[in-house]
Amino acid sequence: MDKTERKISLARQFGVLFLLFALVTTAISGYVIYREMTETYHRECVNDLKKFTTHVTGLMQKDGNDVALLKAWFESHPDQLKVPVDFRSDMEVSRTAFLNYMRQHYGSDMPDGGVPFPQLDETAQRLYMTWRFEYWFSVLVDAAEEFHFSYVYFIYPTEGKEYTMTYMFDPSMMTTTDADGSEILVFGDQAYEDPAEHAVMWRTWETGEDQNTVDSVDNEYGYNYTYCQPLIINGEKIGLLCADASVDRVTAETRTAVQHLSLISAGILLAGTVLLFANLQNGILRRIVRLEHEVVTYSETKDPQTAVTIRKKKGPNDELGSLADRFADMIGSLDVYMNDLQKVTAEKERIGAELSVATQIQADMLPRIFPAFPGRNEFDLFATMDPAKEVGGDFYDFFLIDPDHLAVVMADVSGKGVPAALFMVIAKTLIKNRTQMGGRPAEILRDVNDQLCEGNEAELFVTVWLAIIELSTGKGVAANAGHEHPTIRRAGGSYELIVYRHSPAVATMEGIRFREHEFELHPGDSLFVYTDGVPEATNAQNELFGTDRMLEALNREPDAAPEQVLKNVRMGVNAFVQDAEQFDDLTMLCFCYHGKETGTELTLEARVENLNQVLGFVDSLLEQGKCPMKTQMQIDVALEEMFVNVAHYAYAPESGSVTIRAELEQPDTISITLIDRGIPYNPLEKPDPDVTLSAEERQIGGLGIYMVKKSMDEILYRREDGQNILTMKKSWAG
Repeated sequence: MDKTERKISLARQFGVLFLLFALVTTAISGYVIYREMTETYHRECVNDLKKFTTHVTGLMQKDGNDVALLKAWFESHPDQLKVPVDFRSDMEVSRTAFLNYMRQHYGSDMPDGGVPFPQLDETAQRLYMTWRFEYWFSVLVDAAEEFHFSYVYFIYPTEGKEYTMTYMFDPSMMTTTDADGSEILVFGDQAYEDPAEHAVMWRTWETGEDQNTVDSVDNEYGYNYTYCQPLIINGEKIGLLCADASVDRVTAETRTAVQHLSLISAGILLAGTVLLFANLQNGILRRIVRLEHEVVTYSETKDPQTAVTIRKKKGPNDELGSLADRFADMIGSLDVYMNDLQKVTAEKERIGAELSVATQIQADMLPRIFPAFPGRNEFDLFATMDPAKEVGGDFYDFFLIDPDHLAVVMADVSGKGVPAALFMVIAKTLIKNRTQMGGRPAEILRDVNDQLCEGNEAELFVTVWLAIIELSTGKGVAANAGHEHPTIRRAGGSYELIVYRHSPAVATMEGIRFREHEFELHPGDSLFVYTDGVPEATNAQNELFGTDRMLEALNREPDAAPEQVLKNVRMGVNAFVQDAEQFDDLTMLCFCYHGKETGTELTLEARVENLNQVLGFVDSLLEQGKCPMKTQMQIDVALEEMFVNVAHYAYAPESGSVTIRAELEQPDTISITLIDRGIPYNPLEKPDPDVTLSAEERQIGGLGIYMVKKSMDEILYRREDGQNILTMKKSWAG
């Protein structure tokens, strides 16, 4: 979209907005005017009704005796009153007829000229009443037309009929044809006036007082306001003078007036809107579009000179001018920021590359080649370290102090990242160097502690578990400086947490003396040490992995090799934390002790996986005795059969150790003894299978032991001190 299109789009949006504003404003103002005028018109209507009824009632009260006579005569002679439809033009005729009759028969013009009305004959009374009825009819009709009322009438309650009114004066009454053929009005119409609909009417009659309000009546005659004024003469209620005003007419007049006003207002508002929009388009929209164009130009070109152009074209120093200045300032700041960001990014990439190198250096400092001591069968171990950042503060180490002593280290430096990694390098180097100089773990940590405290302004410290294990006996000494409790698994058992009092962490203060404790490992026993990153691994719900889950993972396969043990723990941690971020380094080491291998005896765990080690131990003696290959294969098959039997059945379903003793009794004779503490079992008692039968006919089992008996020169078994002792002998003398 180019600049012109954007301007048109913005102008169209503002135009629609102003048009909607004009329409909504017109509608709201029209509604408000309509409400106000309606209320005003209706209020004036009620006031006019009151004025009218009050005025006419005053006239009737002024001629009170006349109206009272009319009502009384009307009630007693309803059928004698004959008023023509054209009562206005007939009124003067009726008056003249009455006056002439009075002169002829009574010598007076009026009934009060000496002759009371009751003493007049019926003809005189009828002529008088006809004239007065026509007079009051004219008064009511003229007043109604003057006030624009739709209906004016005089009523009074009908005697003997509840809620019924008799209409004495009613301009809308029906007509009939008289005997002489003239059309006359029918008087005395009676109608039921519902008290619920005409509550004000009946209250006015009952109280004899003006109620200052109206009945709102909606019937076949339309929607009307009815106002009633009581007529009281000489203290007596004569009737009610009522007038109806058409609400529909008032509403129509109001609507017409509102329409005229709304059209005028709309015209004025529209003209003002057009002028305002034109001013807005010239003074504001063009400046907004121009500013937007310059901002888009900068976003595409990143040219800092755009800020200068914006300031030149900003226009007056109003809000838009201030906005343009802010945009110009922002472009200048953004340009500086982008330059700084490029420098920071380059620096970050450089640091990242250096951290990558540091990570590799740190990884190379830890022993990572396994098996670590291929020529040593007394033990097996495996270790891993997964840093939470590029470089971490955890470390492990293991190394031979001498051919019979192995040092194992597990440590965790406080803090994370580069500072912890640098401190880790120093701590690891000091611990290894000091350990290789000799001494017990407590002495080693004491000296390392004093060295690390020197110049430790960052106040870093390191928790350390250091053990020195004598490989020939399995005896060890360990010192724990604020580190996690180790776990141990005895042969055939499960991993358990070993809890004891710690010493303070290394590098917390100079002169600390560290505690140490002794332990002993037997063939088949295992150690598992770790840093706090394992039990404190956290999932998305901020729950810790904990030592219970760690032990559960360790005991998933307690007999597994060290590498598999660590994999099981790591899988347990991963399954627990799932996608949660790793907050701490995860470092683990597993050490499995097999026992010292001597020239004539080998003790190890009774597991099928150790068969090759057993065969290698015996084969080395056979090679010394220059045993022929055929005989060596017979001996290996027999040894495999008996060792596998022990591994499968001696400790089932648990596991235990087995000792293999081998010696050359003669240069050409070997004696092999298997010793275990499993269930009592004498394989020699098992009957030999009938080898004359086919494989399908022969009973399963026993063939392996039978072959051992046949291939060995001598086999002996005894049960002694809770041990199964089986000895096999074989000679290869020529």
